Order: sequence, then C-alpha cells, then structure tokens
Amino acid sequence: MGNGSCKLIIHGGAGRLEGKVATKEQYRLGLCEALGPAYETLCEKGARAGVMHAIRLLESDPIFNAGTGSKLQRDGRVRMSAALMDSEDAVFSGVINIYDVEHPIEVAHSLRDESHHVLSGSEATEYARRKGFGFHDPITMARFIEYRKALRSREKFGTVGAVAVDEKGIVAAGTSTGGVGHEIPGRVSDSASVAGTFADSAGGVSCTGKGEHIINQAVAAQVVSRLRDNIPLKRILTELMKEGASRKHEFGLISLDRNGKFGVRSTRRSISVLYALKDSQHELNFTDGGRNLIL
Repeated sequence: MGNGSCKLIIHGGAGRLEGKVATKEQYRLGLCEALGPAYETLCEKGARAGVMHAIRLLESDPIFNAGTGSKLQRDGRVRMSAALMDSEDAVFSGVINIYDVEHPIEVAHSLRDESHHVLSGSEATEYARRKGFGFHDPITMARFIEYRKALRSREKFGTVGAVAVDEKGIVAAGTSTGGVGHEIPGRVSDSASVAGTFADSAGGVSCTGKGEHIINQAVAAQVVSRLRDNIPLKRILTELMKEGASRKHEFGLISLDRNGKFGVRSTRRSISVLYALKDSQHELNFTDGGRNLIL
C-alpha cells in the first residue's frame, strides 16, 4: 500500500443539509474528537476496528444523525441503518431500519459471522437482543423539536461514515444513518447497501446525501469497480460528480484508493461534506480543505 502507513477519513454528513441542531464549529469539534482515538485504534488493531471505533463515537454524539440523535420518521419513531465491509474477507454486513439500539454499526459488524449478512426492521432488532445488545432510546430533544417542525425536504439528509486503510493494506468502510427525517416508515436508505458503503482491496467509499440518488448511481460500488480498473481516483470522482450534477442528484462521499489517496467530493457547491482525515503526515477537516479534496 505504498508507504504502509495508517490512513483514516471520517464524515458527519452533508453540511447545511443536516438540519439545524449544531453549528459548523460543533460539527468540526465532534469530528476531531472522534478522529484521534479512532486513528489510534486503526494503527493498533487494523482498518475494521478503526472504522468501527470512529462510527461508534459519532453514533454517541447527538449532533450527528446516527445512533443517538437520529432523525425521527413520519410516525415519530427512529429507525436506523448501518453497514460495514473490509477487504480482508469482502463480506458486506448491515442492518436496515433497526430501532432501540445504541450502536447500529456494532450489530452490522456482528452479522459478518452469520449465514445471513443483512437484516431489517423488527427482525434486526430481535437479532440484536439475542446477541446481547440492550435497549437504548436514541431520540434527543433537539431531534424531537425538529420532527415537530417537519423540516423541508432540502434539509432531510444525514449520515456518518469512515474509511480506513491499515499497515497491512486492508481497506475498510462503514456507514451509519438515522435516515432523512420524516420519511415514510419502511423506506430503505443507501447506507446499508453497496451503493452507499463498499470496500475491497482497490479502495473504499462511504456516501452521504439523498439515498435514492446514491442508489440510482450505485455510487460506492461504481467508484471501487473503476478503481479495480486502475483508473485514478481523481478522474473517477470528477466524472461521477459531473454525472450526478447532470441528473440533479444531491450527494457527497469520502473515499480512498489502495495507495491511500483520499477523495472528498460532492455533486453541488451547496453540499459541503463534513469530513476529517488523519495519517502520519496530515490532519485536516472540512474547515481546512474546502468542498472538494484530493490528497
């Protein structure tokens, strides 16, 4: 993997489209507080552990739309989705519309060793209980107030995610979300699909934005598939975002290739991906690098 150093990039969603529960500075602090500990875990325990640690921390921070602080659906309940994948065993595992758990990403991780890797709804929640994941109410007062105000669709986005590569060259990607907010119960997001989360030995991607648009472009899987063909990441992202913009799609992503080159891009200038990244030589966040980043 080039110089073999650990690299981690995380995101907290799509900027102003996240709603109004936090300021830009609060988002920056939340990401930076998760970045350091997760990076240490990455270097000590590998890519999958680093990605999981980052997402767990973001799920615990109520300003992010994942885990505690997730947005409420139309019926006033929180249903969450999460997925995880790494290049070591190339198994995609995830949960869709799980409820009343603290860390959906941990339930997604546990499904890697099951015969069925993706579960949804009440069955996903029942599985979590059997595995010892206790009851947790993720609704916060800020999200309840937001729900009561029924925010317009232009503000209904939200996800957290992480992509990492470790010293062995193993790539991992994970994503966790509370959904778009005020959606019809049963709606399936991109996060627990290979359109929103994907990793193999060529690279990894975690997406944020409008899930229907991400699914329609098969974004994460498309990026990694083109990386397998040895197309430079910068070219892939430029072409993908151009295509998305032409279709009036609204999404962004974080990504890395097998050599540890990172990319942060979005389809519109108004969509600023809230990211933070760290390796042995750099520590940056969305307030440093602007909307689009290739490093």
